Amino acid sequence: MSDLPSIAFAGIGLMGLRMCRRLIAAGFPLTVWNRSPDKCAPLVEAGALQVGSPAELCAVADIVLLCLADTAVVREVVFGAGGIVEGARVGQVLVDHSSLEPAATRAMAAELDSRSGMRWVDAPVSGGTAGAEAGSLAIMAGGRTDDVERVRPVLMHLGQRLTHMGEIGAGQVTKACNQMIVACNALVIAEVVALAERSGVDASLIAPALAGGFADSRPLQFLAPQMASSEFEPIKWHVRTLLKDLDTAVQLSREEGSATPMTGLAAQLMRLHGSQGHLEQDPATLVKMYREQDR
Repeated sequence: MSDLPSIAFAGIGLMGLRMCRRLIAAGFPLTVWNRSPDKCAPLVEAGALQVGSPAELCAVADIVLLCLADTAVVREVVFGAGGIVEGARVGQVLVDHSSLEPAATRAMAAELDSRSGMRWVDAPVSGGTAGAEAGSLAIMAGGRTDDVERVRPVLMHLGQRLTHMGEIGAGQVTKACNQMIVACNALVIAEVVALAERSGVDASLIAPALAGGFADSRPLQFLAPQMASSEFEPIKWHVRTLLKDLDTAVQLSREEGSATPMTGLAAQLMRLHGSQGHLEQDPATLVKMYREQDR
């Protein structure tokens, strides 16, 4: 037990709570912080230590993990008043599981290193709350090889696979690609379910009927049954998250001069859906956009 590195975690949301539970179950000493302190209560009951600021996470931790909403929140938690940079020191590694803009990630990593000597690994994840609970996430990492290998034994308690994609920022580029595929899938699955319903076909049979075929996918098996049965709660992820990641992908494509017309359209449709009061709801609600259109 004493040979295990001490871990700190900031961001006890839908994903973070489940990831922390797995770290506690694996025996890691865990310190936690969240902007809404009450969300840490289940972890404190399970043995975690709660602190009052991000800077305090660095007091005893070898590795600090983040799982936060967006680039602005990560910047505030790392560099704001009472932020991680105030407690960071040489020899520590920050692992960011958030989905951020690649350029901002590279800039923040360079600033953290220059101001404190703390190294940065961007390691966004895919697999949703079910993957976080089961420890079956796909983790895509950017950073120095020695830093990635140092945190690998910890992260393998959270995921089934950790792939080192390249230098800092490469993990975020890979996550943007992942989200392009996921979001476009979610939108077309919503179209499929609505079309089947309007055509008099039992939409609940779409996923099992296509299972194992060329059109099959995890999003199909996950989303189509929820859409067909209008099962929109409990919320497993958020429309706002997909929209944020689509906007990141579109911005990245502009910076790199790469054409992404499908992703651009997906961002427009996701923004429309969000503007109709669905930002905080599950992406399964995308089917409403097609059900409610004029016939």
